[in-house]
Amino acid sequence: MGEAPPVQDHLLITYARPLAQWLVDDIQAKFPDAELSLVQLPNFAPIPSVIARKATLLATFSNLPAPEDATQIKIIHVFSAGLDHLLSHPIVTSTSIPLTSSSGIHGPPIAEWTIMNWLVASRRFLYTHANQQRHAWEKEEGFMESLHDQVGKTVGILGYGSIGRQIGRVSSALGMTIHAYTASPRPTPLSRHDTGYIVPGTGDPDGTIPTTWHHGTTKASIHSFLSLGLDHLVIALPLTPQTTRLLGAEEFALLGQGGRKPYMTNISRGKVVDQEALIEALESGVLGGAALDVADPEPLPAESRLWGARNVTISPHVSSAGREYLGRSLDILRVNRERWGRGEGLVNGYKRGRGY
Repeated sequence: MGEAPPVQDHLLITYARPLAQWLVDDIQAKFPDAELSLVQLPNFAPIPSVIARKATLLATFSNLPAPEDATQIKIIHVFSAGLDHLLSHPIVTSTSIPLTSSSGIHGPPIAEWTIMNWLVASRRFLYTHANQQRHAWEKEEGFMESLHDQVGKTVGILGYGSIGRQIGRVSSALGMTIHAYTASPRPTPLSRHDTGYIVPGTGDPDGTIPTTWHHGTTKASIHSFLSLGLDHLVIALPLTPQTTRLLGAEEFALLGQGGRKPYMTNISRGKVVDQEALIEALESGVLGGAALDVADPEPLPAESRLWGARNVTISPHVSSAGREYLGRSLDILRVNRERWGRGEGLVNGYKRGRGY
């Protein structure tokens, strides 16, 4: 008798809206030997038992099965960089099924969003755009002195992961000086390498872009970093109990010492920042401005004072959006499926107990 055919993987993808046919075709090309099921579910809705029990691979943003329905699942891949929205689910707390994130794919669009906001502010784009809408060819007195470029400016990146590394790469190309901050020490060249998923041609794989590296989890280490005389602070941290409300009035005062009026960019989670303290820092001029793709809470209520704060730009958690998103995310699952088959560790594996 001949050998039994290999067991075919069953890839289950849940999403809140229908996927375009070009994307479905791309997914099938990435997993040509797997059975594919696409299921549309509201965010955070549980996966029905009859569907979950067939799956060996699951890709989702927020839909998870009951543990008893996940016995065949080898890998659960999540379409986000952070998993904080899933950490209380029994799949996370009561099983050992490997979970992987989409960390690494967000760098290109978020770096573009970040630099876009800096340039909108420093080149006063909104002013000239408003004049265009009025069909007015004019500039106010002192216009030249109100503009600046980014050459020589210092950027502190709080959380030098995949997103921070791409922001560092693009900032460096503009002539800026980069300072990196990580939770754990990176004292050697090898320790500064990026070991996660990297979109080809992006990021800082070898960790050579920053002029200085800093680390720590204490208030004193954070304060030392914030006292470097930064022109920009980029927040790119995961949300954990340790990073919740990490930055408040005291930290903003350190950033703004010497009258520098730095610009703050938050692309991580709104809860990393004390939002009321941020509003006060903007209104008082301690901070020169802020670009926020996140808020606390989300959606940001219409009556929130943050909407009208001085020199702030707000977007509804869309800095990573783009037609490339899902395809790049599923590239990680494709790589990890191969690694799982070889008995190797997974890229972007979630570390239970550490919160990311």
